[in-house]
Amino acid sequence: MEASSSKRDSGGFESVDTDFLIRALDGVWDGVYFVDSERTITYWNSGSEKISGFTSEEVVGRACFDDILRHVDGEGRLLCRDGCPLAATILDGQERDIEVFLHHRDGHRVPVSVRAAPIKNEQGDIVGAVESFHDDTARAEAVEKARQLEEVAFLDPLTGVGNRRFAEVSLAERLDEWKRYGWSLALLFIDVDHFKRVNDEYGHALGDQVLTMVARTLQGVARSHDFIGRWGGEEFVMVVTGADQSGLIVVAERVRSLVERSGLRTEQAQIEVTVSIGATIPEPEDTTESLVARADERMCQSKAAGRNRVTV
Repeated sequence: MEASSSKRDSGGFESVDTDFLIRALDGVWDGVYFVDSERTITYWNSGSEKISGFTSEEVVGRACFDDILRHVDGEGRLLCRDGCPLAATILDGQERDIEVFLHHRDGHRVPVSVRAAPIKNEQGDIVGAVESFHDDTARAEAVEKARQLEEVAFLDPLTGVGNRRFAEVSLAERLDEWKRYGWSLALLFIDVDHFKRVNDEYGHALGDQVLTMVARTLQGVARSHDFIGRWGGEEFVMVVTGADQSGLIVVAERVRSLVERSGLRTEQAQIEVTVSIGATIPEPEDTTESLVARADERMCQSKAAGRNRVTV
């Protein structure tokens, strides 16, 4: 990004005082970056660094589809290869808004709202595009929830989600509400596939990072009124409110596909994992224990059927 004058390569803003423009863009919370007509990144602001974890030195000069953000939709479809909003905007000059999940440098998925707009030269020709994006994770709620959990020793110190005690208490409360008021409730039991192999091959320190990556991806999928807990080892539970059986399948498949599309980049390798999921909704006679046992049983069926799948 260094330049000998105040006119830096900013993807089509040749007539603008780009030093001023860059200072202004570096002061905003949203991520902003420019690409040229070949989708090569020419500018990457500090907001992009904060949200994605990638520094400008790591991405400027590379194509946006070159294994960087790896945007996927809610079904895990890789948009950088099929459905890229920047590519479409460069082609037809139309602005676009889309909800996607970007790939954080630490491996987990982050829900973001993306806006793409064309960059035109003085003759009106499209010479690139600008994308802005902001983190849709409910940060303030997450911080407050973490503080409350920590105060009552309900926080799993490794992954940052609730621990088993928190999961048991919260699930009991939600099950009671379901019986009293009929509020929709569903449970996912999630197990990381072949996790022992990860520990054996890469060591427990990287194994811990993989668990944190999975937990953060789950947090990205969850809404503010859902909750996630680490049940033990490589097992997690996720309680989804307001979902019937068809909605449960959608959420469970979204979790599965987004974990599959995550990956932890290390000096040794790109570590990618999948999860097997058991999903269920309560029955009138259910207790917390029977509900978890049934979801666990469905998860084992997913394992037996080949892993990386959902059984409802």
